[in-house]
Amino acid sequence: MGLANLVTPAKSGGVIILLGLKILALIGLAIVMVAPLAQSVLLSFMSTLPRDDMAVGTFTLLNYRNLFADPALIGSFGNSLTYVTFNIVICLAAGLPAAYAISRFSFVGDRHFLLMLLALRITPPVVLSLPVFLLFAKLNLLNNPIGIALVHCLFNIPVTIWILESFISTVPKEFDETAFLDGYSTPEFFVKFLLPIIAPGIAVAAFFCFIFSWVEVVLARILTSTGSKPIPMAIESLFGFQTDVGLVMAVTILSLLPGILLIFFVRNHVAKGFQLRI
Repeated sequence: MGLANLVTPAKSGGVIILLGLKILALIGLAIVMVAPLAQSVLLSFMSTLPRDDMAVGTFTLLNYRNLFADPALIGSFGNSLTYVTFNIVICLAAGLPAAYAISRFSFVGDRHFLLMLLALRITPPVVLSLPVFLLFAKLNLLNNPIGIALVHCLFNIPVTIWILESFISTVPKEFDETAFLDGYSTPEFFVKFLLPIIAPGIAVAAFFCFIFSWVEVVLARILTSTGSKPIPMAIESLFGFQTDVGLVMAVTILSLLPGILLIFFVRNHVAKGFQLRI
């Protein structure tokens, strides 16, 4: 009994120390993740360049006023939203039938075909930059948000097919057959039955398409050398001999809002989708 009484407090002390170390690690991780964002938010509300009527470090809304007063910066937000929206629509429209076909029909090399699509996804964008530029120059798609949307499909459609195929495969084939026996056509089956069931998968696919297109820089820089610049290129153009860091941070913070709103509206579907398959 005496030995057991000695071991139990020691064991309890070890558990408390381990728990304390985990809490400290989580706090440190939170600081590392939140500190840069907090600094960016603070700088976006500060004057970072010397002005006659305002000292450096003064709290102000001038950076956001300058942002909304600059047509090029506002236009970059419109360009990014345009090609991201087009990209998501195209990827879902092309990926859903392809994913359904791969899931429901067997053919020679079907698994290899899916792996080939994923191999295309992990190809560095810079490898395709020159042929894409030459092709899009002939098609008159340079400096055009639609051109960026189309080239991003090269990388987002494989991921869309892979995600949607995994979700469709969880739906029994008997479900399809029952709907067809009841007289529903394939489009009706898709709209009335399949899409509601795999809605979490659609949300996950749209989320990944948005993330890639919203932050992609290499192809966006090549295809928008003179006009229709997206947000990453607009932020890059703000850096110079005397950079207004406050304005850069204001644009950066505002560029985070669409992603935050997307996560907020599809959070339930995305969480369910990750729990199911991803």
